[in-house]
Amino acid sequence: MAVYVDEAIWRFKGRTWCHLLADDVDELHRFAAVLGLHRLSYQGPPKSGNPHYDLTAFERSRAIAYGAITCDRAAIVTVLHQLRRQIAKAA
Repeated sequence: MAVYVDEAIWRFKGRTWCHLLADDVDELHRFAAVLGLHRLSYQGPPKSGNPHYDLTAFERSRAIAYGAITCDRAAIVTVLHQLRRQIAKAA
């Protein structure tokens, strides 16, 4: 399974942010835990239809060092669609 990050282009509260996704929600949570992210920062059902974590540019660098694959926006959207289908099947 793979974990993905997009470009850190989103500006909020003086920082630049990106998204962390994975092929599987459980893998996403495991990888986020390795990065030291709190599960409370997960954004997915029921809060959001897009299962992901937001990362700062610094956290993105760490994620890449731990093996996350950098993706463009089109690839991230593809991963999101796959995750949504996976969640819908499990429900």
